[in-house]
Amino acid sequence: MPTYEYECQQCHHHVEAVQKFSDAPLTTCEKCGGDLRKVFSGVGIAFKGSGFYKTDSRTTSSTSSD
Repeated sequence: MPTYEYECQQCHHHVEAVQKFSDAPLTTCEKCGGDLRKVFSGVGIAFKGSGFYKTDSRTTSSTSSD
């Protein structure tokens, strides 16, 4: 299940909630009672190493005919 981050529009309190896709979003801040909004941020993906292309994982023969 994904973790969503919410921010209160009044007190700027941050809340993280583990919710299903089908769950209703949180709307009320538990700290002050203000309105919550989802915080959207970029996804952190780091590709490290080799093998990202189909040909990268294949070994090449070092025999050549000169």
